[in-house]
Order: sequence, then C-alpha cells, then structure tokens
Amino acid sequence: MIKIYNTLTRKKADFIPINEKEVKMYVCGVTVYDLCHIGHARAYVVFDIVRRAFEYLGYKVTYIQNFTDVDDKILNRAKEQGIEPLELSKKMIAEYFTDMDMLNIKRADNYPKVTEHIPQIIKFVQELESKGIAYESEGDVYFDISKFSEYGEFSCRNPEEMQAGARVEINTSKKNPLDFVLWKGDDKSNLTWNSPWSEGRPGWHIECSVMSREYLGDTFDIHGGGQDLIFPHHQNEIAQTEALTGKKMANYWMHNGFVRIDNEKMSKSLNNFFTVREVLKKYSPMDLRLFFLMTQYRMPINYSDKELEQAKTAGDRIRSVLALKDLQITNVNLTEYKDEFISSLEDDFNTARALAVIFNLLKELNKTHSKETLELLLEFLTVLGLDKYSEVKQEATVPVQIKELADKRWQAKQNKDWAESDRLRLQLSDLGYIVKDSKDSYELIKQ
Repeated sequence: MIKIYNTLTRKKADFIPINEKEVKMYVCGVTVYDLCHIGHARAYVVFDIVRRAFEYLGYKVTYIQNFTDVDDKILNRAKEQGIEPLELSKKMIAEYFTDMDMLNIKRADNYPKVTEHIPQIIKFVQELESKGIAYESEGDVYFDISKFSEYGEFSCRNPEEMQAGARVEINTSKKNPLDFVLWKGDDKSNLTWNSPWSEGRPGWHIECSVMSREYLGDTFDIHGGGQDLIFPHHQNEIAQTEALTGKKMANYWMHNGFVRIDNEKMSKSLNNFFTVREVLKKYSPMDLRLFFLMTQYRMPINYSDKELEQAKTAGDRIRSVLALKDLQITNVNLTEYKDEFISSLEDDFNTARALAVIFNLLKELNKTHSKETLELLLEFLTVLGLDKYSEVKQEATVPVQIKELADKRWQAKQNKDWAESDRLRLQLSDLGYIVKDSKDSYELIKQ
C-alpha cells in the first residue's frame, strides 16, 4: 500500500485513489520570465519521480502542469528587453523544456497556459461573484476570505494572526487586507483582456483553480508544488475552488522541501542563486538529478560543491558498473532487492532508501556479473530517471592518474612482473577501483 505525507492532514496516510489504479495529479508550474533555477529543478524531478513510481506500480497517471505566461514579472522583463510579453513567455517555455529534458524529466500530459484559458477564468470569477464570495472594487475583483470559514486551516494560520502580522500595503478598495485579487484591472500594459469588470488580466491564484478543474475535475487525487506555495498560493486555491464547488479540491497535497546554498536560503539578494544551466556547466544532468534523489523529497536539501562531488562520485560508481562486459546468465535470486525497492517507493517515495537498494545491487553485479542483475538495475534506474547513466562511456569518468596507474599495472602483468602488478592492484584498490582483466585488456570498476 502506498503511503503519502499529506500536507492537508500533516501526516502520512494510505493512498486511496478516486478511481482504482488511476492517479490524477496537478503540479504548479513556473512563471516563464527567466531561466529555471535549481529550486525549480528539484520540484520537477520530485514530481517526475512520483509520476514514474505510480506508473511502475501499475497506475495510469494523468499529469498536468501549468505555465504562468502572463504576470507582472513577465511584463516587466519583456519591457526591459524591448519585446512583447508573449514572445518572452514563448522563449522561456522553450528554455524550460531544454533544461527539463536534460534532467530526463518526462513531459506532462498537458501544459495549460493562462492566456489560453481567459474565458474559463472570467466565468469562474463571475460564479464566485454571483455567490457573494467575490466582490468588485474599482475594476479589480477580490475573494472575500470572510465567506470561507476554513481559510487558514490548510496553512495552519489564523486569519486574525495573519492580518496582525502581515506586511500588506494599505488598499482601501479591499474589505479585508487578506482578501486576494481574482481579476486585476489594467489599462496600461499591452497584455490585457476585456471582462465584465475592466480591461485587465487574471490574478495569480485563480489560474491553477481554473486549469486543474478544467483538466482533472472538481476533485482530483494529488496537488503538488514546493513548500513555498503552501501559503498563500495553495491556501488561496483551496479557498476559491472549494467555496465555488462545495467539494474538496484535492485529496492529497504534496510539497517538496527547499534548496539551500551552503546552508543558507537560496536568494538573488544573497548572490547565491544558481540556474540549472550554471550547475550543468560543472556537473552532468544525471549527477544533478542523483543529488536531488539522495535526500527524501520533503526534507530541505543543501547545495554545495561538496554535496555535488559526492553525487558525482556515486554516479561514477553507477557508470562503471554499467560498463561491465562479459555478463552471464546466473539464475540469481533478486526478489529481496525488488521487494525492498518497491517498499521504498511505497513509503512516501523515499528515493534515498531506493538508492541504497540500487547501490547494494551494484555490489551484487560486481560479484556475479549476472545479466539478470544488470537488467534489474536498469529497471530501477529507469524508475528513478537515472537510466541515462547507461549512455555515458566509462573512460570519461576515470581520473587520469587512476588510468595511468592501471596502465602501469597492465604493463607489469604483460612483463610477468607479478610483484609490481600486485602492488599496483592494491594501490588501485586503496583508491577505490577494482581491476577486472580479460584476455587482451582490463576494465576499471569504481567500488
């Protein structure tokens, strides 16, 4: 039985789908005004794993992820660059796919965009207004949080406390400082739509309520995103959706932990902000993906060269073993490995534990040179999206000094200098490498 930590209840619970062996999942996408940073990368690797795990366990998954392609940040950046906002959005969506494809993230079933759903958004807001849950003021439309008694429960916040501690600009057009905008009147920008209230554009929170409902229905199985979205974004989604439908929006809410840089919060103001492109100049996409998976998804993760080097070393072990030759059918019993791997996935997608199974399997493959073991290893790597390791040649991962020592040992063996050959073999072993000899050559394997 799959268990998921549900932010809604703050505890792990058995996953019971709405429809047997089907999963409907919505994950909040990026605002496309800039290149993706490693926080984005972690989130989409995490939910790619969730999707892959469900599929591996026999579920049919419908995965929806939106693009926010109209927003103040997009308008401002487009103005800086002297281009149209939708031209910028289109360009950044293409860049997003370039980054995520490198990280071996499977494409969602659909990527709805805000600009393609304006009529549905306007209708949603009109329905809230007709119920007396939303109100118009000076061309803007706001959600009245006083009309949703559960407001704040999801994020474990009391509205009175939020208001007392909030650093909110005084806005006399609101009934309550915490009321949030559904439609923004705007007669100055060059990306607006006509509505019953004003020429303008949607607020941020409304888009996900509309698009998740459009593609997955009033209630679906899983809603995902980063922990930074719990409040206000997901809290506001729940309020406006459930106030309109009278139904639970999603049965399970999943949130991945933050990325920290050298144990500090990642922030542009601290100048410790890394894009995916910057990181991939130093490390391979598979090593970055492996780095993310070495920590359980709900936990914070610290990014530093030290941690990435550890992931690279672990990745080198995988590459080396995948390069083994002369494998044989051995009829080994691998049931224990498969059971433990599946158990790890079912335990709230515990990738750290799943990787431990994989590295134990690497040891098994080193000992047995078994074709069945290699096949199972590749099966596990594919579930974790690490199968691209098999496309990397071993030679590119072995340090020059190690290769030189191995060449000297091989030459000593050819000269029948057994003492020197054994000495160099032990030296290589101390450095973490096993030498496997064949008739005409040798092979280095990272321990």
